[in-house]
Amino acid sequence: MTTMVDVARRAGVSVATVSHVLNATRPVRPDTRAAVLGAVDELGYTPNTLARSLVTARTRSIGLAVSAISNPYFTEILQGVEASALEAGYGLLIADPHDDPRHERTVVQLLHERRVDGVIVAPSAEPAEMVGYLARRTVPAVFLDRLVGPAPDGARHDQVCAENTGPMRQLVEHLAALGHTRIGLVAGLPGLSTTTERLQGYREGLCARGLPFVPELVADGNSAADGAREATGRLLAAPEPPTALLTANNAMTIGALRALRERGLEVPRDLALACFDDFSWADLFAPRLTAVAQPSREIGATAVRLLLDRLEDPDRAPRTVRLPCTLRHRTSCGCPEPAPATAPTTASTPCPATLPRTVPPTAAAASPAAEERNRTP
Repeated sequence: MTTMVDVARRAGVSVATVSHVLNATRPVRPDTRAAVLGAVDELGYTPNTLARSLVTARTRSIGLAVSAISNPYFTEILQGVEASALEAGYGLLIADPHDDPRHERTVVQLLHERRVDGVIVAPSAEPAEMVGYLARRTVPAVFLDRLVGPAPDGARHDQVCAENTGPMRQLVEHLAALGHTRIGLVAGLPGLSTTTERLQGYREGLCARGLPFVPELVADGNSAADGAREATGRLLAAPEPPTALLTANNAMTIGALRALRERGLEVPRDLALACFDDFSWADLFAPRLTAVAQPSREIGATAVRLLLDRLEDPDRAPRTVRLPCTLRHRTSCGCPEPAPATAPTTASTPCPATLPRTVPPTAAAASPAAEERNRTP
């Protein structure tokens, strides 16, 4: 078996220099680095990561716990996480918590027991057990997509997500400008910060256009296709059904479209439709779907950067980073071709007539004072 000593002899350097090259623990001259890596390739040397972790107390691995990995949105987040982790020399261990709080706690513990250096988690609607576990063991953590409240015992975690309120408000205002006064919303899973913030954006958009908030025009789709199919059916069965419909994520867009097809309704002839979350085939539908596109890969990459910063400086102040979305303006909202140019969405000032924003405990960290809006670290 080839050893580090063999690599050092072939490259004409010390064993310590080989170690510094392979572990990136000290700057090495480019020609020396090239000689070491050439010897590694020539001899087929494979570092003993287990032995290295015993010495350094680091495994150079990251745990990722994300539900619904088959969802294109989370798949793109995973791609962003993986690319950035590999670029930094970290491996990735992946688990699916299935948006189940108890299972979430279990998979995070399993990742931790496999000695990952830190974890990146898309929290469930009830993340208290998981957050408590991480806090008690001071596991470096970053939460992505969904925000959580302050950790117990003063533990520190960083967060990254997209803007939610402003983009949803923009969709509502656009539909209202087209003449719609009864705009329905298929909302996400209650308890998620994304659900709360998008609902707030919906209310602010109505207020900005002088339209009342009608509770009967909002139905919980529970962030899933089947739930959205049922929710859309309830909205359409109302005595005064909506003339336009918003869906709060891409899975629920699919469920809403199924419900419309089952009733023989066409978009936008019978009902205008716009959605939160774009996906690669959204412009292949007839009509093409107007959607808010989240910077999913950038969210994943930012999560890795935040975690590496936390590993480098465990005592740094927690950061919450919000990234801007983009409105993909197509034709499902009733606008004719050609569609207007793509425009970035921004966070908007809440309409004075709306009620104060109600954020559940799991989203408390989303307060403006805690956020670094529209910039990456």
